[in-house]
Amino acid sequence: MSQQDSLKLFGEEEIYIKGRHLVTIFHNEENLYSVVRIRVDETNDSYEDKEAVVTGNFPKIHEDETYIFYGRFQEHPRFGMQFHAKHFKKEIPQTTQGVVHYLSSDLFKGIGKKTAEKIVEHIGENAISKILENPSLLDEIPKLPKEKAKSIYDTLSEHQGLERVMIMLNELGFGPQISMKVYQAYKEQALEIIQKNPYKLVEDIEGIGFTRADELGSKIGLTGSHPDRIKAGCLYTLEQTCVKQGHVYLEAEELIVTVKELLEKSQPERIEYTDISTQLVSLEEESKVIGEGTKVYLPSLYFSEKGIVTNIEKILSQTQYKDQFPQSEFLLSLGALEDRLGVQYAPSQKEAIETALMSPMLLLTGGPGTGKTTVIQGIVELFADLHGCSLDPKDYKDEPFPVLLTAPTGRAAKRMTESTGLPAMTIHRLLGWNGQEGFQSDEERAIEGKLLIVDEVSMVDTWLAHQLLKALPDDIQVIFVGDEDQLPSVGPGQVLKDLLNSESVPTVRLTDIYRQEEGSSIIELAHYMKRGQVPADLTKQQKDRSFFPCRTNQISEVVQKVVENAKKKGYSPKDIQVLAPMYRGPAGIDRLNELLQEIFNRNDGTRKEIAFGDVKYRIGDKVLQLVNQPENNVFNGDIGEIVSIFYAKENTEKQDMIIVSYEGNEVTYTRQDLMQITHAYCCSIHKSQGSEFPIVILPVVKSYYRMLRRNLLYTAITRSKQFLILCGELDAFKLGVEREDDFLRKTTLSEKLRVILDHEGRGEEDSSEGDVPIEEVLLNEDPMIGMEGISPYDFMKA
Repeated sequence: MSQQDSLKLFGEEEIYIKGRHLVTIFHNEENLYSVVRIRVDETNDSYEDKEAVVTGNFPKIHEDETYIFYGRFQEHPRFGMQFHAKHFKKEIPQTTQGVVHYLSSDLFKGIGKKTAEKIVEHIGENAISKILENPSLLDEIPKLPKEKAKSIYDTLSEHQGLERVMIMLNELGFGPQISMKVYQAYKEQALEIIQKNPYKLVEDIEGIGFTRADELGSKIGLTGSHPDRIKAGCLYTLEQTCVKQGHVYLEAEELIVTVKELLEKSQPERIEYTDISTQLVSLEEESKVIGEGTKVYLPSLYFSEKGIVTNIEKILSQTQYKDQFPQSEFLLSLGALEDRLGVQYAPSQKEAIETALMSPMLLLTGGPGTGKTTVIQGIVELFADLHGCSLDPKDYKDEPFPVLLTAPTGRAAKRMTESTGLPAMTIHRLLGWNGQEGFQSDEERAIEGKLLIVDEVSMVDTWLAHQLLKALPDDIQVIFVGDEDQLPSVGPGQVLKDLLNSESVPTVRLTDIYRQEEGSSIIELAHYMKRGQVPADLTKQQKDRSFFPCRTNQISEVVQKVVENAKKKGYSPKDIQVLAPMYRGPAGIDRLNELLQEIFNRNDGTRKEIAFGDVKYRIGDKVLQLVNQPENNVFNGDIGEIVSIFYAKENTEKQDMIIVSYEGNEVTYTRQDLMQITHAYCCSIHKSQGSEFPIVILPVVKSYYRMLRRNLLYTAITRSKQFLILCGELDAFKLGVEREDDFLRKTTLSEKLRVILDHEGRGEEDSSEGDVPIEEVLLNEDPMIGMEGISPYDFMKA
């Protein structure tokens, strides 16, 4: 494609600069950000210098080759005039002499001038493009060995493949980072796959949704009821709905109706339900979905749920723990422990400790103040006493430490360490998760230990629960601890709730409040809320709780006054956490973060800061990690502080950088990484799970209506350790407490566990709808689905 064609394609105002590469100043292999100097051969701009610095996202370019960059010149405040390239292409030689020179260059080992001339003679001046499109053309060259032909094609693919993919995808509206992902997934077959079935991008490339793929599909004629289009719509709908709403499966009828809406919204052409049913059956035959009766699963969720059931059944089948210690020995050790710790365990707490030590698995649940932490400490201490083992990690140099403590978040793990004095870590770290490579620990490489305690299990989704359980050794005792009234996991499933509902695992529910003597009105409020009630004194000033009535547009003012007063009393940003359920609006997270940054970290002209969109990050800012980054031991929900900022002129990588400390673990972010963090002065209630703060400020107003649910508000107030400040509308708070979560998650974990339990109890297998093949369900689906309320008269009018 000529420069003129490119200008027509990208707009007449597009500026280009053509030149030969001289030197690479900087290149980042991960995000492709590059700074290069070229010798300018041609440009349609008034730029007159013989050399130019070009910046942008593109692969490492090769010495002495000519490239055409499209973009614009801009003056950098520190580095002078630069050409910022939005897209580029390598100039492929088009003349006989140019192609011969290129093919006989040092890039092509063993290819001399005579061989290059022979190739051009048979294929023509556009030999390079033709070979890339059809490598079999090289087979027609006389006396050209097959290994040399393959070497020529491989070299061309290596040096032209990524550039061709990026150029094509740029023309289709994709940015360089997505283009790089496409190339990494498909290599030299990228263009062929995209041109044949762009909907495959939805399955394979994170960041490409159905709408974008559908735009590509329509350009190459994959429209209407084309099977590839329908399949992509089914997979996209199933995955997005499960991830966003927490389901493990969807009912076939619901899925079909939703897919039909998606397809007809994207392209105004009627899609028949039977066409969607047919392609769902085809997807199951390809093992891309799993059908069980009327339920349709993503394979990863189906097998994760099934794996949880299998591994729990394996754990429960252990019999060596029952009556392993005489009752008298247990009671004697328990009494000695009470004397040593200066505590008196209540009957339910004693039951929990005994069940934990005498069973292969225990579910321990209870609200705030019911003594879960005390029980965990008792279990660990008594386990060590009865087994005669040390709880000092220094005593275990050549063998694994027997007690494993873990939680979904770093903050929850830290709390376990503080309460027990023993090392604790996140589940991801315990399993050796390293990002794209997955988990190091699994059924073939089990983790080592004798007792595993997992806290905050309500936060654990189906995928993570499966990974954890399948990595356990055969002889380990397992204790799951959590509060069943909190929010379910962000990811699909509701593992703790399902395990409790299955009644298949030994369970102790702690209901008595043991911290009540401390006079905590926060704990009292939490237990009222568990019952769906609001105490009569909610708005009455308490020593640890306040309620400030105000409207939505007054929230920021009230929050400001409360925070300023707390700051005057010596509380820091780490001590004060504002929680809100929504990001936008005058009482949203974004607005409150702007306000709180000015209170805690205003820039007086001396603080370093970096602007990223509408946000300004400064040294001293409290920030929240948004994605898992196991290679740096930082995970979604971790809160840290910006401790350093380096501008591009101050470091060898010539990029702005932010250093964030997460409890001493320092992580570096370049500008391209800043999507991974956000301010944390105010954060969502979901992100606060697993944490506790001395002061929690919780706005509750009717503008949050869509999000107001009992488990959401309950989770928020139970984050507070010392002071809870509620502000907003009393009616809104009451509405939220009375309103149970109506977004019921579709899971089959408890059902599958009960089937196994019943099977073991009855000695016979229970029949279920899972025996019915999905094709029988789908292909015999009611033809009137989605047509409720439609009468024969409507057809007559049509």
